[in-house]
Amino acid sequence: MAESATQTESIALYHYLRQNVVGTEKHVRTIRLMNNVRDNLQSNTTWTFITSGSFGDGLQTRGSDIDLMGVLKLIEVCEDAQTYFNANRIHFSMEVEDTQPGFAKLRLVHSNDKSILKDCYDINGNFYFSNLLFKQNFATDIFSTIHGPCMSDKAGVYDFASCLHCKLWITPAKQWIGRSNKSWPRYDIKQAIVKHGVLFVPVGVKGSTQEELEWRISFSVAEKLLIYSFTHTQLLCYAVMKILLKDVIALDIDCKELLCSYFMKTLLFWMCEELPSSIWKPENLISCFMRCFRRLIYCVEYSLCPHYFIPENNLFENKIQGQAQKTLLNKLSILNSYGWQCILLSDQVPNLNELASDIREETSYSYAKSLERLLSLQMYFVHSTCTSFDFLLEKTLCKVLSSKSSKIKYLYAEYMSKFYCKSERILPEDNTSYNKSTYKEYNTYISTLLLNTHHDAVSGWLMLSLYFYKRKQYNTALYIIQYSLSKCSPEKLHQFMQYSDIHHELFNLHVFRNMHIVQLWNFYY
Repeated sequence: MAESATQTESIALYHYLRQNVVGTEKHVRTIRLMNNVRDNLQSNTTWTFITSGSFGDGLQTRGSDIDLMGVLKLIEVCEDAQTYFNANRIHFSMEVEDTQPGFAKLRLVHSNDKSILKDCYDINGNFYFSNLLFKQNFATDIFSTIHGPCMSDKAGVYDFASCLHCKLWITPAKQWIGRSNKSWPRYDIKQAIVKHGVLFVPVGVKGSTQEELEWRISFSVAEKLLIYSFTHTQLLCYAVMKILLKDVIALDIDCKELLCSYFMKTLLFWMCEELPSSIWKPENLISCFMRCFRRLIYCVEYSLCPHYFIPENNLFENKIQGQAQKTLLNKLSILNSYGWQCILLSDQVPNLNELASDIREETSYSYAKSLERLLSLQMYFVHSTCTSFDFLLEKTLCKVLSSKSSKIKYLYAEYMSKFYCKSERILPEDNTSYNKSTYKEYNTYISTLLLNTHHDAVSGWLMLSLYFYKRKQYNTALYIIQYSLSKCSPEKLHQFMQYSDIHHELFNLHVFRNMHIVQLWNFYY
């Protein structure tokens, strides 16, 4: 009977998290698709951009910041200096002999550009890449604070990490290929991970005598692919562990800095590899969470948290020890005495009775509102990292014309519509001449501005009216203004305005629930 009650509670918790905290499978897939489209839109011949962290995983939980990795294509890393390489690029070889597992020093092997030497230290005739000097090259007015391997904004909302790529899978992680041979991860996921290789981020072991010359080996892309392969139950279990960390454990000032989300992610990977896939079902969410929580207690008790790809790298080394270890272990033991209901200590999760009564479908309204917030945050990065308006336009048109997926086409058009609206180049200089050249420009601007009318109900049309006003076509401008005013209603005056109960009921109709995300945005904004 108790087991049956636990399954009922698991299903109630599963549905609550699915509808109110993490989102449905569709919601998570859309976030990931938005990230991938935006990453592709920003990437160019110099940089490949990768959304990482919680947003990169498809999680839009409270307190999540936005992490973006920029892979510099002009520099490549190889494990073996004899590996064939492109002579037009700068190449470093990795050295791991005198470094902690999971870290490497990068020695310059080849460069036609001597300016790279200013970011290197000469040690016995060999030039080693400084992670600090490399990071400082990317400091801007926006990203001005060094935070680990990242440059962060002053508010701590955005983290940008410049990193380097090794195209081949490295020896320290080769044991993972043969070790993880059960049902998870699948063979195709494993192959995709190995094919991508690894990244190197500019941060060394804190307190090391060679800290500035050490680079952390990053498996961010591999970890992203693993998270993408999660079932929704696995993803929700990961979310519960993050909520427990951020909302409960970290509230204790003595425990706040001891654990991080990456430890939770690593723990989930090990549990997913060890447990049969059949275990990860909605009715087992609580039991899976408790297994993960007790594994965390075990790791803290023995001060041992092996890195998932390089187990020799103990993530708890020099971190969870002494009095800090005793304090944290005591905190976890107290929470464990509550059983799974320790998660109810977070204000994101209601009490048991509310959980049981709150099983409902996600409305199309909340779905669109949530993703609109994400779109606005992401556009911040598009503007801060984009250097070529023409490049973006050409790339978007190619993707829209070549993609077979209507969702991807709509997302590219939506991103570009947002970008055009904020671009200084969207309106031409005053020019009333009428030759072939200006006629061609006229058609180009009209096409661009008409794209802009898709991004919301009012401002896109107002931009179009401003264009006609600048060309002294006043009647046309007035007509468009009148039309935009007819589209304007109180809830559309400001972004994220609160809608009435009538609007909620309307947006929950079947016709709206079947719309894709960009169609919903066009109705709501």
